This record gives sequence, structure tokens and C-alpha cells, in this order.
Amino acid sequence: MTTYTICIFTENTFGLLNKITILFTRRRINIESLTVSETERKGVSRYTITIKHEKREEVEKLVKQIRKVVEVLAVFGYLDNEIVYNEIALFKIATPIGTRPLDIETVNKVYKAWVVYWGLDYVVIEKAGDEAEILDFFRYIKPYGILEFVKSGRVAVGKTPNGLVEFLPEEAHWEYYL
Repeated sequence: MTTYTICIFTENTFGLLNKITILFTRRRINIESLTVSETERKGVSRYTITIKHEKREEVEKLVKQIRKVVEVLAVFGYLDNEIVYNEIALFKIATPIGTRPLDIETVNKVYKAWVVYWGLDYVVIEKAGDEAEILDFFRYIKPYGILEFVKSGRVAVGKTPNGLVEFLPEEAHWEYYL
């Protein structure tokens, strides 16, 4: 199966997430990860959706169907080599007195992960990277006792010189946040 990242720029509209996800449901395509955020422009949201699928033609049909949704401003389908992407994971690790201490130097220098909270009985470590890097760190940290683990969806930008502005309708005036 091939991993595809679908980036959708939309008006920030109530109920739009349901409209978009139902298109995947109708085609029986499972969403592996979904991240929705504001963009640098007021009133414009970005959906970053990761799927795994065998047939490129079906993914292209899905992208065309998404383009037909009224509130969608632009939509693009990417392969992994066409984007720069990352995910973020948080690990809550037990640190009870009398157990093997965490090697923070290895956590920082080898795995490029950072302690973001240090409590009496646990620490929270943040690791950013691709799926393989996060899994590698998961395997390393697992013997220490993972109390909680959470991972975000993918965030991505295309490896093209164009930005969001290139794809917004010209008749609208889109303001920056700051």
C-alpha cells in the first residue's frame, strides 16, 4: 500500500469536517491520521489527511470529489517524497525512586527528544519526527515504563515554491493574522 497525504484548504465553516470525512467513508477509505488547523490567513483552515491505498486512480477520484465541496478552496494529493512532514508524540514515562534512571543525554542527543515536564513520579517527553523515528524512540523508551502515549496526525507542506496564497480565489481579500 502507498501512503498519500491529502492537503485541503477550506473556508472555516461549521460542519465541514463531516462533509469531507463522509467522502472517505463512502469510498471505504480509512483515514490514518487527520490534522485540522488554521492557516496564516484569517478564515482559512487546512486539513492534512493521511491515507494508505493501493490504487492511485481511486485517490485521484477522491481528490476530485473533495474539490466539488463548495467550501473547499484547494486540494492536493501528495506522495511522501513530494512533501516535508512531521508528527509529534508525547510519552509519559514512569520515574519511580529506585529504578533505572532515564539517560537524558541519549534521549536528547541520539533521539532528538525533549523532556517537557518533570514530575516526582514521571516525566513527559516530546518527540517530533516521521512515523519511523517515533516508533524507534517508542522501542527505546518502552522498558522504562510508558504510562501514556499520544501521537498527532501528520502536518505537511509541499516541496513546491508556491504557498497557500497561490491557490486562494483571487476575488477574495484574505488577511494575515498579524
